[in-house]
Amino acid sequence: MVSAARKVLVPVADGTEPMEAVIMIDVLRRGGADVTVASVEKELLVDGCREVKLVADAFVSDCAGKDYDLIALPGGMPGVDHLRDCTILEGLTKKHVDDGRVYSAICAAPAVVLGSWGLLNGLKATCYPLFMEKLASTANVVESRVQKDGQAVTSRGPGTAMEFSLVLVEQLFGREKADEVAGAMVMRSNHGDDFKITELNSVEWKFDSVPQILVPIANGTEEMEAVMIIDILRGASANVVVASVEDKLEILASRKVKLVADMLLEEAAKLSYDLIVLPGGVGGAQAFASSEKLVNLLKKQKESNKPYGAICASPALVLEPCGLLEGKKATAFPALCDKLSDQSEVQNRVVVDGYLVTSRGPGTSMEFALAIVEKFFGREKALDLAKLMVFMHP
Repeated sequence: MVSAARKVLVPVADGTEPMEAVIMIDVLRRGGADVTVASVEKELLVDGCREVKLVADAFVSDCAGKDYDLIALPGGMPGVDHLRDCTILEGLTKKHVDDGRVYSAICAAPAVVLGSWGLLNGLKATCYPLFMEKLASTANVVESRVQKDGQAVTSRGPGTAMEFSLVLVEQLFGREKADEVAGAMVMRSNHGDDFKITELNSVEWKFDSVPQILVPIANGTEEMEAVMIIDILRGASANVVVASVEDKLEILASRKVKLVADMLLEEAAKLSYDLIVLPGGVGGAQAFASSEKLVNLLKKQKESNKPYGAICASPALVLEPCGLLEGKKATAFPALCDKLSDQSEVQNRVVVDGYLVTSRGPGTSMEFALAIVEKFFGREKALDLAKLMVFMHP
């Protein structure tokens, strides 16, 4: 099927779950959709859950009167309350549904937003486990990871957001395009199952009271990878510093999502870290490799026998050329693995070798972040978090 230009509206609010929002935006744009990220707040800058800051493309009021092929609502508390209470969004969505177009929601949004608006009456739907009872008053509840009934598509939480987003790509562009996008992201097929990491030369990752973690971002950073790493590690109670390697806090990520860092790298470099971890994205990785300050921080981290890691393009474009993979087993984005000097473990989704952790792409990001949680806090904490996100079956 030839991909036609399809317009998608993704509303966001203070308290929106950033993983769900960014995964939807990123995956739909990969599929070829023209996605508008619209703020229901008085500012374009929204403060997502766990202090992840996003900048919307427009205000939802700018979108009133326009037609969309899909409206997709992220979850997150209290973000869903703000979406529900936005009368402009409610009117726009109800007209959209009356026109017979595809509409969707994930996590708390099916129960709190679509259910409250009466848009799931008589339909099979799912949502975040804690909201199933509320959803049952307005829909026929099912425990599917993704549920489609008529033009409504619903899903359960951050851990199902990729599957959900690929179903939305399929609705707009067909199965072939959805499969193409899934393959490029290195998606796993055994959704909901346990996850595993490949570990060699096991060592204990130590920290004082709370792990201090640096996550650099740059123009061209892969937004899904960055947000999943930040969100999951903060959810595990680590202190995560998001630092821009650019000359300003706001960066334009690889699929045009605008993220806002906590500080510039210049300031962040004054602190010490228990882990430095690089998201991917070719443009972002190239910016990392060009940052003498960041490369020096990474080299100091390795020399001090402290953890460091990278995913997707960054193992191949940053760690390898800077000598940070010497004597180490690693993996990377499949198309870039030929740049690794040791390719013996590249087929593994997450590889931990001593104080180094690497992974493959957006579709392995949750496993990558959970592997970091496991190294710092133990397997039980990582499994609990995986179930809380509905990455694994609760």
